Amino acid sequence: MNKEMILILGVTASGKGRLAFNLAKQLDGEIISVDSMKLYRRMDIGTAKPPEEAREQIKYHLIDVVEPSESFDAARFIELAYEAIEAIKSRGKTVIAVGGTALYIKALLYGLFEGPGRDEEFRKHLRRRVKEEGLEALHKELEMIDPQSAWRINPNDAKRIIRALEVHEITGVAISSMQKQFDAENPLDDWTIIGLRRQRENESKRINARVKKMVSDGLVDEVNSLLAEDKPLSRQAGCAIGYNEIIDYLNENITIEKAIELIRKNSRRLAKNQRTWFKKFKNVNWFDIEEDESDEIIFARVLKFLDGTQEIKNP
Repeated sequence: MNKEMILILGVTASGKGRLAFNLAKQLDGEIISVDSMKLYRRMDIGTAKPPEEAREQIKYHLIDVVEPSESFDAARFIELAYEAIEAIKSRGKTVIAVGGTALYIKALLYGLFEGPGRDEEFRKHLRRRVKEEGLEALHKELEMIDPQSAWRINPNDAKRIIRALEVHEITGVAISSMQKQFDAENPLDDWTIIGLRRQRENESKRINARVKKMVSDGLVDEVNSLLAEDKPLSRQAGCAIGYNEIIDYLNENITIEKAIELIRKNSRRLAKNQRTWFKKFKNVNWFDIEEDESDEIIFARVLKFLDGTQEIKNP
């Protein structure tokens, strides 16, 4: 077991951030955020960034690294993450990565699946078709050439539908078959992987409580401030859960009550998608957390596991 590089994963609001902080203090570590939204500056409340008090005690990496107007991808994440890992190791400290963005976690564990390059002309062609025929037509086409990808990709996810069609156009091969080969590879053995797992009813309660706190902490004002900036939000930032719904409210498309309801619903959907992704990851040491377990008890259990004094049995 490698105690020098620890990765903590779990669905949204699972308690992984607090565990990472406690471990970093105990093991003299620094934390790498594996979260596609905490990267953005001034997007604090809606992304549940660690509080300032925590960041004054522990050094965090990959938080507040890009402007909300900028785009960001997994390749850039891996580049910055590797830089952070080397810097932390050079200081003789423990690397503790924590997050729930499955694509970024996968890139850390398995390397980055890049696939073929982009075909900008074909992409323009597909975007024109979306305007003329609707996204549903492209999703149906994907069902015919790559039914597995069509099943996995949300019919409203234009970016992934276009990418899947593009890969097939360039290579003549379904992207799902390429990803199967990639998925079959063994994870890098550098990491000790810890997963936090809760009953779904408990997950939902925690999500609802987090959304309530975000709103009371000033999420609406935060979104208002972002919209008032000179440069508009990037598509990636504007589609983030919590921000997209409040933007709809501020544009008078929905009520604040409806926006809050949608944030809860979309957060639960995110948690479901995260669970599906995490099932594919190998060598995860899962900790099943009871509803009444405190952060301190969870921390103590994980420490015993890392010290080799407690085993866990995963189904």
